[in-house]
Amino acid sequence: MTKAAVGFRAHSGWSALVAVAAGARWPVVIDRRRIELADAAIPGSMQPYHAAEPMKLKDAEACIQRSIDQARRLAQRALHAAIDELRKSGHEVAGCGILLASGRPAPALAAILASHALIHTAEGELFRDALRYASERCKLPVTAVKERDLFERAAAELRIPSGELQRRVAEMGRAIGPPWRQDQKLAALVGWLALAGDVE
Repeated sequence: MTKAAVGFRAHSGWSALVAVAAGARWPVVIDRRRIELADAAIPGSMQPYHAAEPMKLKDAEACIQRSIDQARRLAQRALHAAIDELRKSGHEVAGCGILLASGRPAPALAAILASHALIHTAEGELFRDALRYASERCKLPVTAVKERDLFERAAAELRIPSGELQRRVAEMGRAIGPPWRQDQKLAALVGWLALAGDVE
């Protein structure tokens, strides 16, 4: 079994997932997919804090909790499926990387719902937290990195200059083909960090 790791870059209601495995010189991309973290058929599930904004606080709390529960279920199901497929292709998933936002502590729900900016922040956190929950349930160690620090941290930990690192990440997508946009590149790099941490 070849060691592998998965990286995530979350959005409202979904996440990019990229799996990387140990290669001869640097990791190779072995899977790339979009995983759903909300059911688009359920009104408000893609942006639960927006949906909860006009509600009374008690109803808003229930709405948010339903979305948290659903996102966790979907994340766990999607990660299990990815791990199973990778295992069948000869890869052992040893960890995962998750990109974070600024990481400021969230205020109480009433304060969040009173601020449009905080609503957006809270939605991002909800889906990132679902990915962390799924990873922990799958017994995978989590490498969490603030997105703005990713290249600096990766350059230091992998001992590769930042410019060279960006070139390598761009090239990693060639073998698997498009799409290989910013979502996939950043997910691949945080997955690489998770893989490097396990290999050490």
